[in-house]
Amino acid sequence: MRGADYHGDSVIDSRFTRALVAASATLAFSAAALVAQQRAPQPEWAVLIQGGTIVDGTGAPRFAGDVAITGDRVVQVSRTSLDARRAARVIDARGLIVAPGFIDLHAHLEPLLSMPDAKSHVTQGVTLALGGPDGSGPSPLGAYLDSAQRSGLGMNVAYLVGHNTVRRAVMGTENRAPTAAELQRMIALVQRGMGDGAFGISTGLRYVPGYYSKTDEVVALSRAAADSGGFYTSHLREEGLGLLEGVTEAITIAREARIPVVLTHHKAVGPPMWGKSTVTLAMVDSARAAGLDVMMDQYPYTASQTSLAVLIPPWALSGGTRALRERLTNPVLRDSIERGIVELLRTDRGGGDTRRVQFGSVAWDHSLEGRTLYDFAERRGMGTSMEAAAKLVLEGELNGGASMVYHIIDEGDVRRIMQHPQTMIASDGRLTRPGDGVPHPRAYGTFPRVLGEYVRVQHVLTLETAVHKMTGLPAKRLGLTGQRGCLAVGCFADVAIFDAERVGSPATFTEPHQYAEGIPFVMVNGVLVVERGEFTANRPGRALRRP
Repeated sequence: MRGADYHGDSVIDSRFTRALVAASATLAFSAAALVAQQRAPQPEWAVLIQGGTIVDGTGAPRFAGDVAITGDRVVQVSRTSLDARRAARVIDARGLIVAPGFIDLHAHLEPLLSMPDAKSHVTQGVTLALGGPDGSGPSPLGAYLDSAQRSGLGMNVAYLVGHNTVRRAVMGTENRAPTAAELQRMIALVQRGMGDGAFGISTGLRYVPGYYSKTDEVVALSRAAADSGGFYTSHLREEGLGLLEGVTEAITIAREARIPVVLTHHKAVGPPMWGKSTVTLAMVDSARAAGLDVMMDQYPYTASQTSLAVLIPPWALSGGTRALRERLTNPVLRDSIERGIVELLRTDRGGGDTRRVQFGSVAWDHSLEGRTLYDFAERRGMGTSMEAAAKLVLEGELNGGASMVYHIIDEGDVRRIMQHPQTMIASDGRLTRPGDGVPHPRAYGTFPRVLGEYVRVQHVLTLETAVHKMTGLPAKRLGLTGQRGCLAVGCFADVAIFDAERVGSPATFTEPHQYAEGIPFVMVNGVLVVERGEFTANRPGRALRRP
């Protein structure tokens, strides 16, 4: 029994010893693993953009460096290499330019709720677009911004209060000055829009009903926007023969309303005015020397896009399509309207040649899209005179109108305006997608075209200057310096990474539905929306309200 008892105790002791050794080994391994884990760097950045050439948006010279991002902010910009082990994700940017995301200060975002991904803009490197241009801002703005945010945005958006929207809400399309009570109602609508987060007010003084307003009305409404810290963007009353008077009016508004002004999509329309940018730029310089804050934006093309109605004398459009139709039943009025159209075709948007007038989007006859007014007249067998074209302009407007591309800008003016230090790059492009008519190629290619054609090929701008005009300069106009349009610690992580040797736009006036090339990465609020050249499903954009 004693032997048996002793043997049993020995077995128990042996098992206990083995268990104790195993437990000790496990504890030792766990302790070693814990020590190793403590020694290994923990990911403290969500993304590290490594090995790129940084162009930071200030206009300063480029430099080699790394950019670290956590959440929606840039947390480090280093001229020396950062430890990749400290990042959850590394983007190899060797051979590429790392820049702030581009800011489009004049974008037609009307289709935003049906195209919230904004692919045609985002693939250009645009991370923030300002909507509501040319007097067309949404109203009420607060509710619209809420809806936009809920839709899931591919980029950040911001808005202006639209003068035409405000005037139409109070006065319809009447061709007269407002009463005192009507003006107060319009002022209240501007104040409401600014309170909802608008960044300023826009006018489209060449369009109905803005055309019917006098300067003092625009000053009163602009002053209401200025009181809330906003700025004023002006589609001038005239960009052709009345261009100099249009610039003078905008400068007057800047002075009388005490408001910063942007001459939007600045250009000289029609052969009689080609070269006059020398005068308008001198006017801007003179205004700035006098203490007025006047800037410009521009798209890099020799064609504009706007409605067919711009070829009709604005007085004839008062009261809308029904009133126009009634006027045309009067032979005297019809003759006057047609002669007015002929004059505009010769000296303004027509450029003196109906082959310069191209159909973009035509709901009532898609076969015209991409064709010209000259083609339309030939198809009808009406001859190709200006008088025949005038009749077709009226027919098209009565059918519901159309979006048109007008080839009436001189390349020399484009380059001259672009080089001015107060000119920003902006698309004037409408959100679009393949299959939607034959739009202006600016909808797909504004920013890459500047970087490719006007930086790399023509050397009109340096790369640093071009990026500044797309980022830091518009951010300053928006009052977002240090937040957007910058690549520095504390800036929102809106980033465009592109190949300076390849970036460009294949979009043309006949084949516009082509996305930008040479922009493999785009980041909005720290989230990739373009990755290795592919559009992602991420929707990190925000509907911004004025600070």
